Amino acid sequence: MDLLEYQVKEWFRQIGIPVLPSQRIDHPTDLKRLKIRYPIVLKSQVYAGERIHAGGVRIVETTIDAIAAAQTIFNLPIWGELPEVLLAETRYDSKQEFYLAVVLDTAVCRPVLLGCKEADIDWESAGEKMQYVVVEQEFSPFYARRLALKMGLQGTLMQSVSNVVEKMYELFIQKDLDLVEINPLAVNAADEVMALNGKVSINERSISRHPEISEIAAKINNRHSHNQTNGRAKDWSGGDNHGKIGILGNGTGSVMATFDLVTSTGGNPGHSMNLRHGFLSDTSPTTFCDRLAKGLEILTADPSIQVILINLLGSIPKPEAAAEVIAKFIHDHTQEFATRNHRNYQQIDIPRLVIRLAGSELNAAKDLLATLENQGQLILVEDLDEAVAQAVRLAKPSAYQSLKTIKTKS
Repeated sequence: MDLLEYQVKEWFRQIGIPVLPSQRIDHPTDLKRLKIRYPIVLKSQVYAGERIHAGGVRIVETTIDAIAAAQTIFNLPIWGELPEVLLAETRYDSKQEFYLAVVLDTAVCRPVLLGCKEADIDWESAGEKMQYVVVEQEFSPFYARRLALKMGLQGTLMQSVSNVVEKMYELFIQKDLDLVEINPLAVNAADEVMALNGKVSINERSISRHPEISEIAAKINNRHSHNQTNGRAKDWSGGDNHGKIGILGNGTGSVMATFDLVTSTGGNPGHSMNLRHGFLSDTSPTTFCDRLAKGLEILTADPSIQVILINLLGSIPKPEAAAEVIAKFIHDHTQEFATRNHRNYQQIDIPRLVIRLAGSELNAAKDLLATLENQGQLILVEDLDEAVAQAVRLAKPSAYQSLKTIKTKS
């Protein structure tokens, strides 16, 4: 479960992470009673990313301009979601911007500190620029300073960034979180730091241990019971859109990017599931392979899904085992079709698989899946644009009709 930015900023303020003066805006007329000075930044409060490119962030200098901008933003859907709240925040002039995060790495079962001297990260090549420190024992300021040093920081700036990382880790532990992210952490001319945007992902299984989080979760579920965007409050990570292309990925960012790309390419995305975290229905700990197998079955059971697009980026636990899960899925459903066809059952439609694997750590999985590709049982590509194009092509009525199994004779 993710929080909105204004909620994240409130947590940051309480824990001691520097944030700008801000005010929640529930209606454009609230700007007539604004308590912070102009110029201000108005931000759409939605769970989707890419607000700036979509027009959900505006800089305004007067009350009249602010009300007009707020009216526009309130009526601007981003990734299919309309904001119910805006955040008005003091404008901040920065000379440099960093990326910071504390994340639970399920592969090593330890918290990891992440830092990069570039806020606008190209995640395709993030491994070359991103610095990380694994918190292997009880946390101490040493870990935060080590990350700052690996980022190449010195003096006062190193100490300021280290302090922010310490507070992020404190919040991470205090609230039982999966992720605390600041993007960007801005630095002004006086080397003062400020968290301009933040993200928090809550571990669903910890919600019941925190009354204040349980209250937030209840409001989210009530408010978005018919909204498809904050999917991680549901049984799986993604939107129930009854589209033709189901999406499986290993991160919120990659899943959302894939969803947006399918839409912009003319496709109709359906369930979008993040396999990095367990599902709410899981009663015991699960592995990545468990979630991959379950995700494939969930999408296959949806009669509207014609293509399953799997986008795995960077690294996953036991990549060869994940490839074997996909191979077993294909084998089992191929056998099921053969059996049903032999017994004169009605047709069953098995979604086609398009798999995008990007990262040297996934080479072993690529080798195993390449054999299945040669047999025509899936499409394997490394470029995301190509993978999406293939999925959209296969989901078109004419392409899909040729792939459907033939009805048995009556």
